[in-house]
Amino acid sequence: MPKDKKRAPSSDSDSSGPDDRVPVKKSKPTASAPKPSASRRGDEEPSWHLGKERYVKVREFKGKTYIDIREYYTDKNTMDLKPGKKGISLSCEQYQKLKSIIDDIDHALP
Repeated sequence: MPKDKKRAPSSDSDSSGPDDRVPVKKSKPTASAPKPSASRRGDEEPSWHLGKERYVKVREFKGKTYIDIREYYTDKNTMDLKPGKKGISLSCEQYQKLKSIIDDIDHALP
């Protein structure tokens, strides 16, 4: 038996083959430039500009809230500001822990 296991079409199936399947189109979410505001208007995520092209945003993902600190870049084709790979998303618990050690971090700075 060959390693490629191919199913033979069954005669009792009412399917006419691959032509009757409609491919699911995946839509890419378009990211607009983050708004440097801390207010919520509708579904807009609150965000704060940190300088250069870095932002902090409060986001929800799969029903959980995260604090997202991320670098953004300007898309050369659309000139839109888009989130880059460089960044971190902290859970609320991780964010609370970070807040609790801020003084220690400040004292460790030169």
